[in-house]
Amino acid sequence: MVSQMKVAVIEGDGIGHEVIPPAVDVLKAVGLDFNNVPVEVGYGKWERTGHAIDDSDLAVMRDCDCILFGAITTPNDPNYQSVLLRIRRELDLYANVRPFRSLNIPVDTPYVAREPFDFIIVRENTEGLYGSKEEIGKDRATSTRIITLKGSERIALTACKLAKERDNRLTIVHKANVLKSCGFFREVCIDVARENGVRYNEMLVDAMAYDLILAPQKYDVLVTPNLFGDILSDVSAALVGSLGLCPSANIGDTYALFEPVHGSAPDIAGKGIANPLAAILSAKMLLEWAGEREKANLIQRAVDHVLEKGIKTADLGGQASTQNVSDAVIAYIRGIKRL
Repeated sequence: MVSQMKVAVIEGDGIGHEVIPPAVDVLKAVGLDFNNVPVEVGYGKWERTGHAIDDSDLAVMRDCDCILFGAITTPNDPNYQSVLLRIRRELDLYANVRPFRSLNIPVDTPYVAREPFDFIIVRENTEGLYGSKEEIGKDRATSTRIITLKGSERIALTACKLAKERDNRLTIVHKANVLKSCGFFREVCIDVARENGVRYNEMLVDAMAYDLILAPQKYDVLVTPNLFGDILSDVSAALVGSLGLCPSANIGDTYALFEPVHGSAPDIAGKGIANPLAAILSAKMLLEWAGEREKANLIQRAVDHVLEKGIKTADLGGQASTQNVSDAVIAYIRGIKRL
């Protein structure tokens, strides 16, 4: 258990300003002893200063135990430096962990899976096509995909550890029939799975996307290269019912960052209708990382209760505001803690 944690709190842009404060309030409601350290990064800072993130921001983050992150607006400008990619690279947050589970609630979307499911996508987070090895010329743009032994081994090991805590089933996702770098990733993951006694199968990424739609209940832990994991996560969010329900963790050996999967959603920013549950569930993942399992479980129970009561934002077919949902989650937590 971590005592008096220092949490760097980054709201970012757009609805980040609306969903992160409720997540902080939930951490307080469950009784986490932490120091809230605000950090401003993102598009708003870039417009004002010419820098979306700078060395001093990273220094503050390094001085904290972990980061609670909102969302960032990325302009179509080649001079703009991706905030998330820099944080992941500088803090070596190599494992992106995204859990997806079905909910026992009616959701107004045709894509929600009919059978119960519970799986985790473990995505390599610092290499591949998001590794910032790019060149833009007058008549050609080039992105270099780099996959290393170190990067592949450690993401495979992360996935194997999660698999052994669950049903001991690992699916290695790749495109080795076309890309030699994927063949390399595949072989490393197979070796790590065998060394750790984890049952595994493998899927080509296109077949994986198809089968996730048809039968997500077949899967437990998926390990993927960077880009594939990003895309499959959005596919999986549709199965859950909304990006507004999907949390994530970016974990390294020293630091960790927790964020909702959704973006800054400028089209609804400021309207008070953003779903805060992905950010609240990201706070739950923060607690799990910190060893505060009881507090994390209480947040999950609160979220499940609120959804079962039909307190839902517009993305789930409801009419509740961001504040309505947040207040309901906190009220449940406080009610349980009084018992």
